[in-house]
Amino acid sequence: MAAILGSIIKRTIDIRGKIPHWKNPYKLQVKQLRKLLTKAQNTAFGQHYKFDRILLEDDIIKAYQKNVKIYDYSSIYKEWWHRSLKGEAYVCWPEQIKYFALSSGTSEASSKYIPVTKDMLKNFKKGSIRQMLAMAHYDLPKEHFQKGFLAIGGSTALDFNGTYYEGDLSGITAANIPTWFQHFYKPGKQISKYKDWDTKLSEIVKAAKDWDIGIIVGVPAWVQILMEKIIEHYKVKTIHDIWPNLRIYVHAGVSIAPYMKSISKLTRFPLIFSDTYLASEGLIAFQERPNVEQGMRMLLDAGLFYEFVPFNESNFDGDGNIRPEAQALCIKEVEEGKEYALLLSSCSGAWRYLIGDVVKFTSLEHSEIVITGRTKHFLSLCGEHLSVENMSKAISFTAEQMGIEINEFAVAGIPHGNLFAHHWYIGSNIKVSADALREKIDEHLKVINDDYRVERSSALKEVIVTVLPDDAFIDFLASKGKLGSAHKFPRVMKGKQLEEWQEFIKKYQA
Repeated sequence: MAAILGSIIKRTIDIRGKIPHWKNPYKLQVKQLRKLLTKAQNTAFGQHYKFDRILLEDDIIKAYQKNVKIYDYSSIYKEWWHRSLKGEAYVCWPEQIKYFALSSGTSEASSKYIPVTKDMLKNFKKGSIRQMLAMAHYDLPKEHFQKGFLAIGGSTALDFNGTYYEGDLSGITAANIPTWFQHFYKPGKQISKYKDWDTKLSEIVKAAKDWDIGIIVGVPAWVQILMEKIIEHYKVKTIHDIWPNLRIYVHAGVSIAPYMKSISKLTRFPLIFSDTYLASEGLIAFQERPNVEQGMRMLLDAGLFYEFVPFNESNFDGDGNIRPEAQALCIKEVEEGKEYALLLSSCSGAWRYLIGDVVKFTSLEHSEIVITGRTKHFLSLCGEHLSVENMSKAISFTAEQMGIEINEFAVAGIPHGNLFAHHWYIGSNIKVSADALREKIDEHLKVINDDYRVERSSALKEVIVTVLPDDAFIDFLASKGKLGSAHKFPRVMKGKQLEEWQEFIKKYQA
């Protein structure tokens, strides 16, 4: 059965991979917006904002932007989504919402309830198939498509309150995978139901020897931990001693750069790394071209309409909050190399919704982007405008230069006398000089970011480094009930979360 399905998949991928599919991005997006407005025009939201009138305008995008305000989670939940949670139908999308994905990101204390509709589930499948078809560019043998597909995700045992199901997005999508794909899907129905992360990892390790895995999917930190546990349990040298046919690692959530060196030590030969931009609000982009180190192709015809808000002081305040007068661009108005906060309108009933991510176009021709950070995860205490992308690059360069591995890190902006300082928390399981790390990170950031270089000679007076074992970062997540699945450690810490982290570190070092 697996051999037959594998051959069919391989042939389909080869055929589809030879069919040109480049289309005008702007026209695709206009079509998506029109479809979304048409389907939702009779909802409470659609009637409030007169979608029927917007649909009659010549420039539908400009009319939409003029008539519908920008929302973040708090405002759209307060005004609209809370009604869907109570079971009301036709609020923001023409159905009663059956699933809500729980998402807290990395900075929020309480969970967000993100609606997941039938149409969105269809588009998740559509996007996943599109990503699989992109494997035509990887020139893999047909035998590869007979191998297992291991997804390190949340529990498929969703909670039902009588009105809707709630749980991790990965659990919701896994519970809705196509029947034909279940043969390849691991860890399988039983293990996927476990909610306790340690139990799930333990069961995966026990079953690992019986699987023939070709693709693994998950957040880098947890995939690395799983590989290490498997290698230790079976007393082998690399993960390929257990899964000799593992070829592809599909990663998401954070930059893979800090983890590349440590993951490479767990493999016998290099894996193909494929980046994915999957949020609770939709599958936004995936890496289509194997030889492109940076850049994920946006899905422009899969139930999402995008707007791009230039990430600058005109549109955002110092805390990363969007200003009421912020101006958004459509895809034909963006420029390569500039940073934009992403707005989504979706077939789950998100409208002009600030997702919280900041992206940068690396190729307009291919509609390819990278995630450079979060609107609230930039450090700009005094104009240094330091992004997570800047931080990750500086860490990667430092680790390479010093011949060490740095997987986890976080940065906090703090007062320093009458001025400011950056406090770095660096994860390392070997003894390393905090002063040496400080010098290298500071040196690289001055090259990467001109604003940072200028501020280091004025208001940004100090850089402080604290070195901690990797377990400190994992233990903190565990203490907050965020162990495993899609949870990742925040790269920038502020406010209450920083206070909790500082208190945790005091006890940890005591």
